[in-house]
Amino acid sequence: MRFVSTRGQSGSVEFCEAVSQGLAPDGGLYLPETFPDLSERVGLWSDLSYPQLCLEFFRLFATDLEPEVLKRVIDASYAGFGHPETAPLVELSDHCKVLELFHGPTLAFKDFALQLLGNLYEIQIARTGRNLTILGATSGDTGAAAISGLLGKRGVTVFILYPDGKVSPLQERQMTCTEAENVFPIAIKGTFDDAQHTVKELFSDLRFREEVGLSAVNSINLARILAQTVYYLYAWLRLGEGARESTTFVVPTGNFGNVFAGWLLTKMGIRISGFRVATNQNDVLHRLFDTGEYSLGSVVPSLAPSMDIQVASNFERLLYFILGGNPQKVREVMDHFRREGRYCFENFAAKGFSSSSASDSEIPGIISMVSREFGYLVDPHTACGFKDLPTDAKSLVLATAHPAKFPDVYEDAGLGKPTSPVLESLLGKDPVKYESGHDVSSIRSFIESHCRPSG
Repeated sequence: MRFVSTRGQSGSVEFCEAVSQGLAPDGGLYLPETFPDLSERVGLWSDLSYPQLCLEFFRLFATDLEPEVLKRVIDASYAGFGHPETAPLVELSDHCKVLELFHGPTLAFKDFALQLLGNLYEIQIARTGRNLTILGATSGDTGAAAISGLLGKRGVTVFILYPDGKVSPLQERQMTCTEAENVFPIAIKGTFDDAQHTVKELFSDLRFREEVGLSAVNSINLARILAQTVYYLYAWLRLGEGARESTTFVVPTGNFGNVFAGWLLTKMGIRISGFRVATNQNDVLHRLFDTGEYSLGSVVPSLAPSMDIQVASNFERLLYFILGGNPQKVREVMDHFRREGRYCFENFAAKGFSSSSASDSEIPGIISMVSREFGYLVDPHTACGFKDLPTDAKSLVLATAHPAKFPDVYEDAGLGKPTSPVLESLLGKDPVKYESGHDVSSIRSFIESHCRPSG
């Protein structure tokens, strides 16, 4: 299996090279050159455990990894999850189910991809003898999950940029209380979009990339997308034949990576009713699907901070397919958006997608409603998925984080604060962070002075 860039100006690469590069040299995002047909395999995969399913799925894409190596990587990646089913499916009513994705080490859905990615990086370093410098931007959960997956990995130095004062206190502690010598959490003066822009600018400097062995930990990395595709397939198989094609996946998302990962299954012969893109008040994606306009707005801090985003990087991957796999047209759209801050699509049609947006004034009430009607507690991101759920159609809501990560919102919802031993253990530790502006030169200098030589 080989992988190509959405912008079409870089050559195709195998899986391990796509993972180590993160972002393609031409600034595009990697996608599979072809897609396997899974429709005839589902009968054989229905009863597999989560790690077993993940192994069968990745064998189709990571064809340059030996099967025994791939199995070892996958088994290690999910051994630390706190539920025997890894991603349990919880039935709230005849029409509503929840897929719990918060049983990993950092209590967020991003553990599924980043535990795997950390182990893949370790394999890559062992193969090549070259150290890696991992760079990422986060609005909270990505940073914590990436750091957890890369703690103590030999040959890996991790730099995570996050907006100072705009992540939850517990999310920040997950990033800054690791006591790991290979981890550098950098609190920038700005927004997540500022951090993400800086990351992309550094990746566009090909000389710098080569010098420090730069790789991306954000969802621009193909491995993250494919790893997340697995839990959609796992859930879809457990819905049973009668509900598989009539259930809509409801996905809280900011950067579009999570929902795109599920949509990829439709390219592999899996029939899914649809995907509902659930945003917070930073509603760039809702506006896109509602009006056909992709436009920048101002990031407004919210009760669901991991979705405080106005530039959804993974939309470029969907755009590639919307434009018929034409990389020239992708480049034209992305260049226009970068210059103007907006792009208006004529007759924008993304089949199978709908969207919604929940404001801060609505989130506590939604949390209270879900607790009252179903006896179930959701975090503020997952709460966005419950806004305006239909009562006459089947929905599966992705629960993206443990409620204990965002305790302050529950007082407004009239509920007690949830807790977690994993998070409580952080309170007695001293945080270590590095403060910086978000300009490219400052971050580049910091990385150069702290990374391990890649040669």
